[in-house]
Amino acid sequence: MTENPPHKKSEIRLDRLRRALESGRLRRLERLLHALHPAEIALLIESLPQTERDIVWGLVDPEDHGEVLLHVNDEVRANLIQEMDDDMLLAATEGLEMDDLADLVADLPEQVTQEVLRSMDLENRQRLESVLSYPEDTAGGLMNTDPVTVRPDVNIDVVQRYLRLRGRLPEHTDSLFVVDRYGRYMGVLALQHLLTMDPDLTIAEVMDTQYKPLDVTLSARGVAKRFEDRDLLSAPVVNSERLLLGRITIDDVVDVIRDEAEHELLSRVGLDEEEDLFAPVRISARRRAVWLGINLLTAFLAAEVVGLFQNTIHAMVALAVLMPIVPSMGGIAGSQTITLMIRGLALGQIGTGNSRALLAKEIAVSLINGVAWALVVGAVAYMWFDNAPVALIMGAAMVINLLNAALTGWGLPLLMRRVGIDPALAGSVVLTTFTDVIGFSAFLGLATLFLTH
Repeated sequence: MTENPPHKKSEIRLDRLRRALESGRLRRLERLLHALHPAEIALLIESLPQTERDIVWGLVDPEDHGEVLLHVNDEVRANLIQEMDDDMLLAATEGLEMDDLADLVADLPEQVTQEVLRSMDLENRQRLESVLSYPEDTAGGLMNTDPVTVRPDVNIDVVQRYLRLRGRLPEHTDSLFVVDRYGRYMGVLALQHLLTMDPDLTIAEVMDTQYKPLDVTLSARGVAKRFEDRDLLSAPVVNSERLLLGRITIDDVVDVIRDEAEHELLSRVGLDEEEDLFAPVRISARRRAVWLGINLLTAFLAAEVVGLFQNTIHAMVALAVLMPIVPSMGGIAGSQTITLMIRGLALGQIGTGNSRALLAKEIAVSLINGVAWALVVGAVAYMWFDNAPVALIMGAAMVINLLNAALTGWGLPLLMRRVGIDPALAGSVVLTTFTDVIGFSAFLGLATLFLTH
């Protein structure tokens, strides 16, 4: 039997929850929730309207509150926290790992945060304050302060006995970190070496000194890139003096990658990845109105360009019929180029050394596609209106706008990145403006030049 994909499983669980809600069978609903992982509960809560969400949240096991709050988006988390009293919030922080606790504490009311700090011993309070002192989108904000460290001058047998005495290791531990007497990072000791090498060998003889640590100020995107490039499961985090501060594990990086993907997808249409799916209508309408207003201004600009050629359009109906094709093709071609550029910039694949080569490649691709589709569109226009000049102008405008789309799609993200604007946020709107204005101008301008007397 074929297993259902994850999204289908989520739909099935959501449907079961809704049926239980509608029938009033809260005990069955509670059992369904207890069988789910906190991340699955978070996804279901985000998928419910506010009234149903309040009922489900009231049935979630209090022991899962902290983990669920970590997995819902920021807006939903803020709403849930607002409905919880101080005692419930304090209980939700118990048992969380230090990096997760730092993420949650940042959203708690001030009095609850202070109470959390007072309830901790000095060592853990200092660890939490250390994580909170760094921006959340840096390695320092992502790190957990629980690395297991060993000294280079002891042998493997001593470390094995030390670990047996500890009884357990932090989650996602694949390596121990080697430090000197002052806590400075020296290298890593993989657990597989610890288990398979001669017990009489010293750590200095078997540790990996080529394993580069992450700087505490490295951006979250940079951390994700390092993990991707080197297939890491965990990595040490150090400061400028190479003092070991903590470690980052693959589960934290997966969250970063997911957030980056959601940001790139939603920001193209002016939405925030942290927006509640069931946010109040008034709030959602206000947020989207801004983006629609910006788009309207660009549409008026394109309309103004068309208006400059109204006499030409009135003189030949074929131009009005064919006119939308050129800017539409340019918009699609530009979107392809700008998507590659944004992805390349995000992954660090594009820099001053190769950007011109990429431009040459995109121009060549657009030239080939422009000529090929110009022949197709020109032939269709000729058969449709039996007008060879219109067909030729249509083809020429198509080539011009596809070349413009390549140039704009290449240059716009580079320019926006240079002036500190996220290309994913506004790139598509500006690109559409360019392809519309140049497309209309090329088609109607050539028609005015060659078809009117």
